[in-house]
Amino acid sequence: MLRSLTALRSASRLATPLQRCFPKASLFSTTATDESSDEAGSGGLIGLNRIRNVAIIAHVDHGKTSLVDQLLKQSGIAAVESNARVMDSNALERERGITILSKSTCVSFRGHRINIVDTPGHADFGGEVERVLSMVDGVVLVVCATEGPMTQTKFVLQKALARGLKPLVVLNKVDRPSARIDEVDAELLDLFLNLEATDEQTEYPIIFASAKEGWAVKELDGDRSAGVKPLLDTIIESVPPPTANREAPFSMLQIESNPFLGKCYLGRIHSGVLRTGDRIKSLDNNTGKIAVEGRCTKMLVKRGLEQIPVDIAGAGDIVSVAGIEGSYVSHTICAPEVEECLPFVPVDPPTISMMFYVNDSPLAGQDGKYLTSQLLRDRLMRELEINPAIRVNESTTDSAFEVRGRGELQMGVLIETMRREGFEISVSPPRVIYKYTENEKRERTILEPVEQVTIDCDHTEAGTVIEKMSSRKGIMETYGEAAGDRARLIFSVPTRGLLGYPAEFKSDTSGQGTLNHILKGYEPFKGPLDKTRKGSLICTATGETTAYALKDIEPRGKLFVTPNMKVYPGMIIGEHNREQDLEVNPVKQKVVSNIRTVSKDEKLQLIPVDSFGLERLMSYIQDDEVIEVTPESIRSRKKVLDSTQRKTQSKRGSGTDFGVVEPL
Repeated sequence: MLRSLTALRSASRLATPLQRCFPKASLFSTTATDESSDEAGSGGLIGLNRIRNVAIIAHVDHGKTSLVDQLLKQSGIAAVESNARVMDSNALERERGITILSKSTCVSFRGHRINIVDTPGHADFGGEVERVLSMVDGVVLVVCATEGPMTQTKFVLQKALARGLKPLVVLNKVDRPSARIDEVDAELLDLFLNLEATDEQTEYPIIFASAKEGWAVKELDGDRSAGVKPLLDTIIESVPPPTANREAPFSMLQIESNPFLGKCYLGRIHSGVLRTGDRIKSLDNNTGKIAVEGRCTKMLVKRGLEQIPVDIAGAGDIVSVAGIEGSYVSHTICAPEVEECLPFVPVDPPTISMMFYVNDSPLAGQDGKYLTSQLLRDRLMRELEINPAIRVNESTTDSAFEVRGRGELQMGVLIETMRREGFEISVSPPRVIYKYTENEKRERTILEPVEQVTIDCDHTEAGTVIEKMSSRKGIMETYGEAAGDRARLIFSVPTRGLLGYPAEFKSDTSGQGTLNHILKGYEPFKGPLDKTRKGSLICTATGETTAYALKDIEPRGKLFVTPNMKVYPGMIIGEHNREQDLEVNPVKQKVVSNIRTVSKDEKLQLIPVDSFGLERLMSYIQDDEVIEVTPESIRSRKKVLDSTQRKTQSKRGSGTDFGVVEPL
């Protein structure tokens, strides 16, 4: 194998992308010439050899969602406007411009039914990628022809190769003047070899595309008038059909739960045939016991952007099944006679944890609809049904829950979603999950999660970035050149050192730099970080802030509030100029008297307030502070509102607190 890979590597150095497109003909090519088929486009059973299940995987902003838009548009199934990003249907996805949830669709082409799964590109949502790879028989790896392989490219490709899937590579954005087609092609092959891909996986076909312009070609100078149809042809040729037995009892690995459609469970049918009305059950993959039993009341399949009800589906189809409640992601939904669970590869464990509390501030209950601990618990349990990367542990108190996730962005999206649903909660700052190992003498070594960070920025800004990363215990591994005469810096940084840095990074690079990170592994504890935040300005009174009071407080620090805002004792209204906290009264009124003076009151002008977003505030607050989140506002406050109790607890606290520490 090494000899063949070495030969292929040498050939790659000499061959251009024009000479290296399709190494050999596929066993799964078809001679069908019709553009579409009523049978393939309907919800009925079709032959397994005419089904293709494929996932679109890529790094963030490399164009996979735009590519899916073009596949839907040019297949004639859905009317898609320019730059619509129809697969990003979630409101938060449209606001942030990223894909958060994996979604499936289906197109009919040349008599084949092609099920396409769009996946997120951000590392915090890597669990969405991991869970859908069991649904597909191949992957389309989209790589930007300018940036080349990035951190998430390596992550998603590694997961796909480990499952034995053969990738189809799409070099996107080749129409840009900054495209580095030959260099990116060589970098891709190096990545495949470093990930120990097999000979068959390394012989991947390449498609050159511009998702924005709506074309894809097998050769760089090929005819672009066919749009993205050459990509659909290549999917049919290179992705194998499902291998399944439709004569066996029905079984399906649950991948997703949709509570908005009456508890529909999405998955790919592994074996057998399911009809509406058949009895089904859900098996817990951890215990092998029956979680819930029921009857299939409805089946839905995706055709373009629509959900179509069907009466029958067979092995190889991707369907949503309704009729039972209480099944979770990774459970096996199957016929009553099935006794064994389908294999499920667990997703990577979370690296940070946050505490979710019932909101107990003086302003609680004024904005939200869901306020109690039972409603909070039910909502977090529902999140477990649809998000395999989230873990929820109940604490000793009924009003607190520990929630674990992959990163600040993932936790921020969960909190923002709950806020828009009408929940009022308080959340603690994120803390990393430490591990430990023991030697023969039972001496512990504390380990912490470490991220590999890739930064692209101007050379003039590299010095500032290196200084900031060094203060966060980062170690620079590489200083190289990126596209567009920019610097590419690769660091190894503790996860806790990255908390809150992305917002600071945008300011340091004037919004022009890019920062991407991925979990590298666990390494020995790097030592405490330098303290960068000063004390807090803490409110001591209840009421609405006044300009008269804020004008006197302003010289003491940086304010977070404006006049006429509601405040309460223990609420944080600003950052103090010094290390210690300072208690102030922001609701003080000017005393009105009948004494006339020669001087007149001057118009008060306050410095504009520095606004904090949710994710920035998550990393800003300290261990003794929490964030109060309601549908209308986001505030920071001390966890203990009473001033006397806070002082008593601060005297008791001492030493290094590692938070959550578990065996490796």
